Amino acid sequence: MIHPARIKSLADHPPRCNHKYVLYWMQQSQRTYFNHALEYAIARANEVKLPLVVCFGLMDDYPEANARHYFFMLQGLADVAGNLKKRDIRFVLKHGHPSEVAAHYAEHAALVVADRGYLRHQKKWREELAAECNKNSTPLFQVQSDAVVPVEVASNKREYAARTLRPKIHRHLAEYLQPLKPKKVAHSSLKLKITGDLDPLKPEANLAKLKLDRSIAPVPQFFAGGENAANDRLAAFIKNRLATYASDRNEPAGDATSHLSPYLHFGQISPIEIALRAREANKDAAVYLEELIVRRELSFNYCEFTENYDSYDALPAWAKQTLKDHADDDRPHLYTEQQLQSAATADPYWNAAQREMNATGFMHNYMRMYWGKRILEWCKSPQQAYETTLKLNNKLFLDGRDPNSFAAVAWIYGLHDRPWGPARKIFGTVRYMNAAGLKRKFDMDAYIARVDALYR
Repeated sequence: MIHPARIKSLADHPPRCNHKYVLYWMQQSQRTYFNHALEYAIARANEVKLPLVVCFGLMDDYPEANARHYFFMLQGLADVAGNLKKRDIRFVLKHGHPSEVAAHYAEHAALVVADRGYLRHQKKWREELAAECNKNSTPLFQVQSDAVVPVEVASNKREYAARTLRPKIHRHLAEYLQPLKPKKVAHSSLKLKITGDLDPLKPEANLAKLKLDRSIAPVPQFFAGGENAANDRLAAFIKNRLATYASDRNEPAGDATSHLSPYLHFGQISPIEIALRAREANKDAAVYLEELIVRRELSFNYCEFTENYDSYDALPAWAKQTLKDHADDDRPHLYTEQQLQSAATADPYWNAAQREMNATGFMHNYMRMYWGKRILEWCKSPQQAYETTLKLNNKLFLDGRDPNSFAAVAWIYGLHDRPWGPARKIFGTVRYMNAAGLKRKFDMDAYIARVDALYR
């Protein structure tokens, strides 16, 4: 059963009679398993004795996306098409603005189901579709599937830190961290005469047809997109690294992490499935589950209750004040955005982190924190540093442009943290990190060697 709190009516009408199908507009939850929106759509289609059609709107120039992001997503949509076919569901991929594509297919739908997006433009698209559905008296339901505990259930306000959200999340975990049984489709849609204008099984050809930034290349040799690859990575993580995750996760030279963040960003795997499988495999998975659930959903909370979540102005007042107080401090170096992207700094550890991101679209999480802290030191102002950090993050990481990205970049500048004294140059009382600390804690020569090996 899907918890009612996951379901929200965006256009309140009864199902339309004499229409061809039920429509699921897939956009955020790009998977066919452990997808509450899909299972809800199947249940409603069975209820009104109609087939289910799933559509996806593929737009040009998605905000801040480039060929790296698009190809990973297109690989995932190929999985979606193949796996939906096994369930007797037609998948249509159409070139166009997502809400307009959804409205196009909604014309002949008895009712429409959408998944939940957490960013400003994603919410706007659902509002646009709701307006069209209300014009035509078409019911529209939004189903939340990419948070373990629905955002509004966990909290009704912006939380100060993980420690304030954690008890609220844990209060609801038993209720929402539940298995989701796949439903059988009663009426196949495979023979319906409904098509898109792109073949989802041809990701390379689809990429070539799109207008987009091609300056950042795809990285399929490091990350293959799709729910099939995501499940393979999860299985390998649980088998080989989960048991030692708590002790090994911070070592940059190691390979202790799950590497699932790109798949979570594109909705190619469910955080609920990950949590259930990790907990079943290892009862001592608390550290991993803290990061997967509490820390990740803290970022959802931030974006939900902060209109300008992508702005320096959204930082806590204490952080902006202390950075302002030290804005005129001498910087050890000043680098341009291009120098940073090219890993042309005087810091070999930072350069290795940047080169890892350039090559793979991924960076070890501890190095991500260090990476951002150094950019704060190397720009003329904290505002410029924030903008540069966020731009590089969103441009090069496969999991960029995510609530986690906006919260993690803001954390570098004080979000979800506290003042750390005594005040330092440039940072003031914002948390400080330096190369000496990295070298003292970790095998940084091994990390550099691992990154160098990526280029051989």
